[in-house]
Amino acid sequence: MKTNTLTPELLQKMDAYWRAANYLSVGQIYLYDNPLLKQPLTLAHVKHMLLGHWGTTPGQNFIYMHLNRVIKKYDLDMIYISGPGHGGPAVVGNTYLEGTYSEVYPNISRDEAGLKKLFTQFSFPGGIPSHASPECPGSIHEGGELGYSLSHAFGAVFDNPALVVACVVGDGEAETGPLATAWHSNKFLDPITDGVVLPILHLNGYKISNPTILARITREELEQLLRGYGWTPFFVEGHEPELMHEAMAATLDTVLEQIKQIQHDARVHGNITRPRWPMIVLNSPKGWTGPKVVDGLPVEGTFRAHQVPLSDPAKNPAHLQQLESWLKSYRPEELFDEQGRLKPELAELAPTGERRMGANPHANGGSLLRDLRMPDFRDYAVNVSSPGSIGVGDTHVLGRFLRDVMRRNVEQRNFRIFGPDETLSNGLEAVFEATNRQWEAATVQNDEFLAPSGRVMEMLSEHQCEGWLEGYLLTGRHGLYNCYEQSQRNSQWRARPRSRQRRRYSTGVGRTHSLARGTSQIAPGCLNTCVQLSSHEDTARRIKSLASFPLPCV
Repeated sequence: MKTNTLTPELLQKMDAYWRAANYLSVGQIYLYDNPLLKQPLTLAHVKHMLLGHWGTTPGQNFIYMHLNRVIKKYDLDMIYISGPGHGGPAVVGNTYLEGTYSEVYPNISRDEAGLKKLFTQFSFPGGIPSHASPECPGSIHEGGELGYSLSHAFGAVFDNPALVVACVVGDGEAETGPLATAWHSNKFLDPITDGVVLPILHLNGYKISNPTILARITREELEQLLRGYGWTPFFVEGHEPELMHEAMAATLDTVLEQIKQIQHDARVHGNITRPRWPMIVLNSPKGWTGPKVVDGLPVEGTFRAHQVPLSDPAKNPAHLQQLESWLKSYRPEELFDEQGRLKPELAELAPTGERRMGANPHANGGSLLRDLRMPDFRDYAVNVSSPGSIGVGDTHVLGRFLRDVMRRNVEQRNFRIFGPDETLSNGLEAVFEATNRQWEAATVQNDEFLAPSGRVMEMLSEHQCEGWLEGYLLTGRHGLYNCYEQSQRNSQWRARPRSRQRRRYSTGVGRTHSLARGTSQIAPGCLNTCVQLSSHEDTARRIKSLASFPLPCV
């Protein structure tokens, strides 16, 4: 049902901006030259090795562009987390369109020459990864590590009452253990002292070659699942751009008004009842606006759109022709001027200054970091009368030290302890003289150290606690993660079972895909592996060719 949230003129401009982001995304995956298609497309303009992920990208471009509108309308302090982070073209392209990317990397200028460099560097040796990565302005979440987006988002908003984190959750990512656990983070969010996370479940139906679970259950079952986690889901579903623009705009306005009301009730009227925070389910085709059919097989809205839909233009002239038609379908001549700059009437749709998601200081936490006010550690010295004598226990002493760190930084609110229900059993009980465990769910008479606001964050999932801590640190704060060190012992009486076979792909051999991406999925020991295997003639030849690869983007 039309609600007329957008005027016809604004809808037209937003659709054009979305087309620009999609054009930049396809260009990053495919183009080496001729960035504005001023000449007929030839193989000389196309990269020899095509690496990237198209499927999630147009949906994320759609989300990012709509978030820009509400940032301006509500003056939001917002950052963006890309859970399906293999959609790197989206975050790179949008930070380029808003201007942040060129400010951080002046050589990637906002003109035709800059566009060429932007395209060439993507998924290219010496360039940037195909995933959302630390190199990208505004990114605090590594796209190759599926499952932690929601935990990172909540970590970012703890003690950041004005911050909104728009967290896009991929429906494939939602099948991971860390993500499934992270939906429970809403039981730990204080609406008075913390910011808010807006999850956007990107339901496009497919992973690499399989359907996703959440896309193949009924709408009723999915809604029951999300409500069972404590969320209020709003659905935006369809494939017609004009209708989807209107639906997304209306839904975002509704959701943000609800968030404002929840925070007002808590902060002004003292309502501490745990709220049901809103979230959005965006159901759009995988590979939206891309090729519908390739080589006689459906692509848009299927798993075949996941990576590179037109995979072999070098050997298949029909692919090259289809690629040119695909790029031209975005009508770049309507989006960029002769110099390759985004047209002013479109550029003005983006926020300005630090309200741009790529330029938000919270996504560059080191710029906000303040030193902790620390007690003198010598005041906690323990007299040991003789070697080996029974003492008070080092963690008990550490607990008193951490208690005083908590007390000294009450006003700054920039230190928390995270762990899987082990603060007491690890001997850090003294911290509860200064704070409590933050807990928004129900409490009963015999509970201890639970409060709506506290500095200790405990949940049994170590994935969750680690993700919270990472989001907290990456947005400029300090934290401590405490848990038991895992150990493994062999029992002599046990019969030896069959060994576990593990085949690792993220090493040096056969990893041309990841080597060209950058560092997003290469194991830390990649170079060591290359050296160890360099006696193999084929491997040595690959390494040598990689080392001498031309780097025109640098």
